Amino acid sequence: MRLTTKSEYALLALIYIARKPGQKYVKIDEITEAYGLSKKYLEQIFNALRQARYVRTRRGANGGYMLARKAEKITLAEIVRLMDGALAPTLAVSRYFYENNPLEKEKKVINVMRDIRDYISNKIESLKIADLV
Repeated sequence: MRLTTKSEYALLALIYIARKPGQKYVKIDEITEAYGLSKKYLEQIFNALRQARYVRTRRGANGGYMLARKAEKITLAEIVRLMDGALAPTLAVSRYFYENNPLEKEKKVINVMRDIRDYISNKIESLKIADLV
């Protein structure tokens, strides 16, 4: 598994917002400045996060982004799957994005890929955004 910048930006943004006390709205400029991220790209990511109901938005002077769910309820795995798709190293062993693959003919290889998938999945399924704040 390799995280794309979409997952990286999404995780950074959610962690940043979770660090703000009192559930206040956070401006996108504040996040892009803190991490040196592309504003236009982060806006696209926030759109996906909003549609999936991980964040909510408010327009205006006091607007911005805030978590729509508690940081203790959002797993890293959810965000990575939303942004990047499968956690598995090959779709032949993916639980959520399975696709038939010629690699399946090699059972020992598939078993190794399944072990890798299970390790990654177990690790990031148990980690919440709150754990990283």
